[in-house]
This record gives sequence, structure tokens and C-alpha cells, in this order.
Amino acid sequence: MAKPKPVAAMTRGEKVCAFIEAYLLQPEGDYVGQPMKLLEFQRRFILDIYDSPYGTHTAYLSMGRKNGKTCLIAALLLAHIAGPEAVQNSQIVSGAQSKDQAAVIFELARKMVDQSPKLSKLVRVQPSGKRLIGLARNVLYRALAAEGKTAYGLSPILAILDEVGQIAGPTDKFVTAITTAQGAYTHPLLIAISTQAATDADLFSTWIDKQRSAPDPRVVCHVYEAPDDCALDDRKAWAAANPALGIFRSIDDVEKQVRAALAMPANEPEVRNLVLNQRVESASPFVARSVWKACGGDPGPLDGRKVWLGLDLASVNDLCALVAVDDTGGVHSYFWLPAEGLAEKARKDKVPYDLWARQGHLNTTPGRA
Repeated sequence: MAKPKPVAAMTRGEKVCAFIEAYLLQPEGDYVGQPMKLLEFQRRFILDIYDSPYGTHTAYLSMGRKNGKTCLIAALLLAHIAGPEAVQNSQIVSGAQSKDQAAVIFELARKMVDQSPKLSKLVRVQPSGKRLIGLARNVLYRALAAEGKTAYGLSPILAILDEVGQIAGPTDKFVTAITTAQGAYTHPLLIAISTQAATDADLFSTWIDKQRSAPDPRVVCHVYEAPDDCALDDRKAWAAANPALGIFRSIDDVEKQVRAALAMPANEPEVRNLVLNQRVESASPFVARSVWKACGGDPGPLDGRKVWLGLDLASVNDLCALVAVDDTGGVHSYFWLPAEGLAEKARKDKVPYDLWARQGHLNTTPGRA
């Protein structure tokens, strides 16, 4: 066996990995109480964050549920509270949309502290305030919820956003309050973890797509997702979205959920979103995704064809739509909104109408009505 690398010779990322595996125990599940052993995808995420020659200011991690996202983030949290990343008198926050969700990271970190005799001497737990205090360097961590209105007045060196994919629309006041509060530090870090959002227009999707289209070397973006056109029972697609599949992500559970979705199409959207990590609304739509995509062929020109028209008229400044289905099954869709106030309506509805208009997907009419 190779000798362990001396701490003095380790990189930042290697020190974080070593801290996690030396100090932390699995907080729950089949392996509760056993030392944490990082999987390759977890180790790669950590090394990409802390060993980047450019310096990382933002990191995104997205995969199917039950792959240990939150447990990994709780471990990184403790590395900043009482481990090699602890900074004297610093603040750390984690945020989520609800109080229950906000408590998840805190509870996992608390269990890790309680189970470790070494770590319990380094961290004080304050359950009532959802706080952890790193005693050696006076690091304060607190869990925040969007509904709590407590994100202002903070200055966190590390901010963790849990389940950002639940945020509908391209902006969120709570997230903005947390991210803008990090300006007091030269090298702050934001980590966002979540399954995929429902649509391309939602906040987490815009972050991921921006990094994909114009990569920033200071941003780490690890997304594990199934191909858009995959079949529900495609096992390669399961593995693509679930890097811990067969280790601590149960294959039997995935099979059970897929069978239920195949038998009942109403369950398909939830499985595609939460298990395959695809951008699909988890609530069952009027038409199942598989049926919808089957109608995605090129409709061709309408000239000389018989068509059936569906018209949704608008009132003042609502969206107006006309859909034509021709006698070959081709679908032709047209949409209108008033040109004046389009950007304002986009902000209010959290839908990029103005972008769609520029792309030619939305027609605009003169005036405000």
C-alpha cells in the first residue's frame, strides 16, 4: 500500500477530502455510523472547487435524488466550520425555500458532529437556532429559509443553496439577498445543489445554461442527467443521472418508480425530474411527456391542407394563442402579447416573454392591449 501523502504536501482539495474521511461518519441510511468514504464523483467535485488554478467562486451540483448531494454538502460545510477551510470569525449560511428544507443540511451536519468524538470537541451545536459554531476559529453557521426573511444583514464567506431547482422563474429575492451579501470577502464561495428545475426559464436552469454556453473557469458545474429523448426503462440513462446507483442509490427503488410510471403515465413527469434529473415539471401535465414528444415532427407548410383551429383569446395584456392542427397531424402554434410593457410583464410573470419575442417565438402587437 502507498503511504498516505503528508498534510504539508496536500492541495486544498486533498486536505478537504482527508478531513471528511478522517473526521466524519455517515449520518443516516444503511451505512450510518461508518466512516465517510468519498466516491469518485464526490472527490472530483471537491478537487475541482478547491484546486482550480483560477479560484472558484461558484459551484453547481445537480443529479437525481438520493445520490448523497445534501450529505456531501453537509460534509463540505463542516470543513469550513472546523476543518482546513475554516476562516477566523467568518460567517456561513445555507438557504432553502422552506424552513423544513433549510433544516435538512443543518440536521445532517449536527448528526455528523454528534457521532464524532473528535468533531464534537470542535463544534458547538445550537439546535434551537439551527446554528453550528466552530470553536477554534469562531466560525458561525446558520440555516436560513426564504419564508423567514432573515437573509439581510449577513456577510457569509460560504453560502449554500439547497434545491434551487424548486424556484420558478429566472429571479428570486431570497437568493439575491444571499449572493449579494458575499461582497465583503475577496474570495467567497457559493455552492448550489439541486435536481433540475422544471423549465429552461427557471433560475437554476439559467445558471447552468449560462455556464454551458459561455464557460467561466471560476465556476464548477457538475450536472448528471439522462438524455432528453431516453426511454424511461433505459438503464444507461438511470446511471447517467445517478452516479451513486448501485452503491447507496438503490437500483430496486429506481426500478420500482420506473415500473409505476410505465404503468401509470401520470407518474412519468415526477420520475423524469427526480430520478432522471430532466427538466420536466414533476406535477402531472394534461398530456404525458412521451405523448407530447411523439408529436414533434416537422409540420410542413399549411397551404392546401384542411386544418382544425384552437383559439385562446386574450383580455387586455394576457397571452393570446392560435394552434392549427393539419390533416397530417402537423401542429402549428402562434402566440401574441402587446409590445408595450413586455419586459415588465416578463419580470412580473417570471417568464422570458421579451427573449422569446427577440427569438421570433412570440409575436407582438402595437400598444399596451
